[in-house]
Amino acid sequence: MVATKKTILFLHRWLGLITGLVVLIVSITGCIFCFQDEIQDAVHSYRKVEIQNKPYILPSALKQVALKQYPGTVNYIYYYGKNRPASVLVNTKQGLQEVFINPYTGAITHAENPLHNFFTVVEFIHLYLLLPARAGTIVVGTSVSLFVAIMITGIILWWPKRKSDRKRSFKVKWKGKWKRVNYDLHNVLGFYVVSIALILAITGLAMAFDCVNKGLYQAANLGKSYPKEIEVIRSDTTTKLSVYPAIDKALIVSQKLSPKAEMLLIANLDGKTETIQVTAYAQSLHYGNSDYFYFDRYSGKLLGALPNAEKSPGKKLNDLNYDIHVGQALGLFGKIIAFLASLICASLPVTGFIIWNSKRK
Repeated sequence: MVATKKTILFLHRWLGLITGLVVLIVSITGCIFCFQDEIQDAVHSYRKVEIQNKPYILPSALKQVALKQYPGTVNYIYYYGKNRPASVLVNTKQGLQEVFINPYTGAITHAENPLHNFFTVVEFIHLYLLLPARAGTIVVGTSVSLFVAIMITGIILWWPKRKSDRKRSFKVKWKGKWKRVNYDLHNVLGFYVVSIALILAITGLAMAFDCVNKGLYQAANLGKSYPKEIEVIRSDTTTKLSVYPAIDKALIVSQKLSPKAEMLLIANLDGKTETIQVTAYAQSLHYGNSDYFYFDRYSGKLLGALPNAEKSPGKKLNDLNYDIHVGQALGLFGKIIAFLASLICASLPVTGFIIWNSKRK
């Protein structure tokens, strides 16, 4: 038993030293990103528009407004909500431009390269450490995977053997010497945050690695397959005439089929995929609880649909992954919990290093 504990301690210590800096950076950037929507709404007035009692301007018109100012190709158009601007993402020769347009008047309210947005930079640090995407994903994903092992070994090492020790083991001894306080901060806060940290780590790994995402899908579905969710729908290339532009018909039909949806994404407009896809989200700036619609890119005919109510548990879980990761699946309370958990995770490599360095000396 002593030899086993020594092995666990060795793994906990050295895995922590190896991954500590990456975990610190990923956790701090996670804290910053947690409330990015709320911060940007408070700082940038262009993220809100006055609600008007009339329908949205059709996407073909929004596309032309954006392309007139920024020539290029368009792949995505977002309708963020009744009190928010629409957004057209244009790929220009100078780089990406996200053009924000009032969906009622057609006036451009703001344009920027989304890659230069402060929170996009924070997100890229969080995901890739600003390394090339493939290399950064491996470094961050591997470090987070090892962090999961560190948390598990930490609980094994810390868990009090005697019942009489458990009561005091769950509290920080604030009146003790600073080394004792640091020791308690590492162990006690680590214990309290471990369940939330595991959820954040697993949902983060699901974004980084397709195998984790598929694993969660299979686990939630208990291994059952749902062919409809992986079916590839194709457009009819022989039909290229339509009264309305296909993207306009796609929006109109989607609004009728999902009348309560607050946010709409029209994707695959550059012709590189089989169909135009519209995703109707139940809540603005939330990416779960969505309905999928697939349209012929030439005629605008509805070819297939996957309402949220008909999705498998695994598909629903995959769609909720981002909302769970940032805490917004539980609203503001969930974001606060995710923020505090990320902050504590950032402190663990620091307090752990102090413990190791003190014992080394």
